[in-house]
Formats: sequence, structure tokens, C-alpha cells
Amino acid sequence: MCISFQMLICTFESERETIRKRQKEGVAAAKAQGVRFGRPVKKPPDNFNSLVKQWECGKLSIAELLKLTELKEATFYRRLRELRSAEGIE
Repeated sequence: MCISFQMLICTFESERETIRKRQKEGVAAAKAQGVRFGRPVKKPPDNFNSLVKQWECGKLSIAELLKLTELKEATFYRRLRELRSAEGIE
């Protein structure tokens, strides 16, 4: 029984390696065709700069700003960091 169990384990390991190889090839082929993996990028609206300035002046609350931009809070702060780094502001 012990020998047949070891043979079964070897078969499963071999099959798993084959599956991983095929998966890697499939991902490479998809990337070569331009397929993007992961979540889609949520871009800020065109008036993002003016909305940020209004928020910084206290004319908009963070809740209002998030509603207007249709961004989640973490995404908003990420886009704000990107905006400031692009402008050279820390």
C-alpha cells in the first residue's frame, strides 16, 4: 500500500507541474495579445485639479469630493499623491 501511495503522489506532482507550465504559457500568450490582468484603473475626472483645490480651501468636504469624483477614499488619496508628485509638490 505504501508503494502505491508514493506512486500516486508522484503522479499528482507531475500533473501539477504540467498544469503550472500550461498556465504560465497561457498567461504569456494572453499578455502577448495585449490582455491586461487585474482590476481596471479608475481614473479621476477631468476637473480633478479644481475639485482638489476646492477641497483644500475647505469649500468641499471629503464626502462631497468623493461623491463628485466617484472615487473611493484610498483611490482618491493615491491619485492626489500622483498629482502632487507630477507637479513636484510633496
